[in-house]
Amino acid sequence: MTIPTPSILTTLTRRKAGTIAQITISRPNKLNALNSPLLEFLPTTIKKVTKETTDLLAIILTGAGPKSFVGGADIAEMARLDSPLAARQFITKVHRACASVRDAPVPVIGRINGFALGAGCELAAACDLRVAGRNAVFGMPEVRVGIPSVVEAALLPNLIGWGRTRQLLLLGENIDADEAFRWGLVEKVVEQDALDEAVEGWLVQLEKNGPLAVRRQKALMRTWENVSLDQGIQAGVTAFEESFVATDGGITEPARMMGAFFQGK
Repeated sequence: MTIPTPSILTTLTRRKAGTIAQITISRPNKLNALNSPLLEFLPTTIKKVTKETTDLLAIILTGAGPKSFVGGADIAEMARLDSPLAARQFITKVHRACASVRDAPVPVIGRINGFALGAGCELAAACDLRVAGRNAVFGMPEVRVGIPSVVEAALLPNLIGWGRTRQLLLLGENIDADEAFRWGLVEKVVEQDALDEAVEGWLVQLEKNGPLAVRRQKALMRTWENVSLDQGIQAGVTAFEESFVATDGGITEPARMMGAFFQGK
């Protein structure tokens, strides 16, 4: 089933263990650059998909065409920002778009099929897993147009370290996919025509896992980002405890899956 919109395409694929949603940002004539309509619609799209698809296993986030994942925020729109308030309103939309990826209850796989610059690099960083085509290019060039890299650029130090973050943000230089892999910005690099195969490999692994456990794991990791070590450990105790709450069928996910394990299934 495919649900079209002017700039975002959502495709739902039902599999044996649930449903996968692929969300494609489609503005290929502008390298899928994020303007206000796109920035506002992406969170709405993710919220709608996660709310209405009860057996959702994962979201694949990608860009239309072979050249670009997301080429950045729309520079033409940014050039028209005429006040500090307008600037705040626009960058808040960028943040909300990235936050909607991080807050999705299921894993979001970034299928990086070309340029991932500025807001596009931040959107990639917001994903849970990232696979890049070998033609992918990553960068944070905001300083070259007179603005700092902000909002979800704050995710980069935890991914690639402070030194490499400074290199990207202060110099405004781009790096290729292989360098991004060495830095830890992406988990895998493949040839462009092997992107779907690489994503499929991860989906197969996800299907083997308890769907409730995966959701709890993502939520727990989001908690770990914002609390102390001791608080994170205690949050884990609570998440473990909640795993043993029976579902409507009267059996817990651990009981079902451990039972299958002992039966050799």
